[in-house]
Amino acid sequence: MNVAIIPARAGSKRIPKKNIKLFAGKPIIAHSIEKALASDFIDQVIVSTDSEEIAQIARHHGAKTPFLRPSSLAADDTPTMPVIAHALSELSFSKEIHNVCLIYPTAPLIETCDIDVAYTSWVNTNKDYIFSVVSYAYPVQRALYFNAEGEVSMLFEEHLNTRSQELSHTFHDAGMFYWGRKSAFDQEKAVFSAQSSVYELSRWKAQDIDTPEDWDCAERLYRINVLGD
Repeated sequence: MNVAIIPARAGSKRIPKKNIKLFAGKPIIAHSIEKALASDFIDQVIVSTDSEEIAQIARHHGAKTPFLRPSSLAADDTPTMPVIAHALSELSFSKEIHNVCLIYPTAPLIETCDIDVAYTSWVNTNKDYIFSVVSYAYPVQRALYFNAEGEVSMLFEEHLNTRSQELSHTFHDAGMFYWGRKSAFDQEKAVFSAQSSVYELSRWKAQDIDTPEDWDCAERLYRINVLGD
């Protein structure tokens, strides 16, 4: 069977209760749960959380919460991989799991079709993972930064006179979903490696939500592109 695992801890400093804050009329985690439940290739949706409040909301929207995550795996600096490995260890007693889809709880722009198309393009390959990426709108090789004195410098000075059309196209992790073999997650194998495939998303579908400004931008994108307002 295939499972989706959504990691959703209680703590959030910049946006209080971020994982269950209302987004377009319902808890933001509900968007991830509902899109996962609609997938043709996900048999069960599991939420890993240290909060009974989040667990109740997750169950209300159709996810299962067969365990509560220990506080040792719910700190601000806890990496995601140990959280997924813990969830799989809890689930392995009763389920034969083949593939896992890690989905973040703050991914309201996610679409089921992307989850499914990525899966079908990857499942019969020899790759450990496939994850969503978005292209940079402008060549990162011409990025600028400011030093301690406020002076502007190029991050890659060797490209000072390189035309943008001559530079390689680059991408960044969309932070939306990651399909992987159970064995790869068990071993906490690196996602950003030659053993991964990528699935390119439209730029509007990827929006980090770390600040209130990010939240407002994501809601605007949702209203325009999903609701058609």
